[in-house]
Amino acid sequence: MYASITAFVILTTGLTADPCKSGPQPSQRPGPYSALVCVGKERGTQHCYICEAADRPIIVVFARTPSEPLGMLVKRFDSAVKEHKAAELRSWVTFLADDQTKLDPVIVKWAQQHAISNVACAVFEDTVGPPAYLIAKDTDVTVILSVKQKVVANFAYRVGELNDAAIAEIVRAIPKIAAGKK
Repeated sequence: MYASITAFVILTTGLTADPCKSGPQPSQRPGPYSALVCVGKERGTQHCYICEAADRPIIVVFARTPSEPLGMLVKRFDSAVKEHKAAELRSWVTFLADDQTKLDPVIVKWAQQHAISNVACAVFEDTVGPPAYLIAKDTDVTVILSVKQKVVANFAYRVGELNDAAIAEIVRAIPKIAAGKK
């Protein structure tokens, strides 16, 4: 009987869990960090995309797994970068992992499967992410939209929460940063 009650509590708690909060929040500044690039023109080097972006509009993704829903989302970002070329929109995915060498071929294959060509992919070799970012441990995907070095929107999802509706919500926010609005 106790096992049934415990299972019920766990299941219902999972269904009513608070929304994730992960990474810099609106009005905060995304700080610099470098990661080892797996996909992109800087492949094989440590690179800081935040430093390179300066005041340009950016979409930063922190992810723990190269999943199918993440691939669908990043493909949309890939198209947005092309569409908002005049605004110099930048986007990249930073995977959080202990070992870049193990994850590198998986990320390369994942990027190829989703035909990602305008969004760089890198690995930050620590599962907690850059210290100043405060990426939540239970978060699988954190998306940060920023312009003029200020976060405009933040979206965070646990495993299984990134779906078509969530992707549509994130994509709707892109024109705001591409227009340079805070």
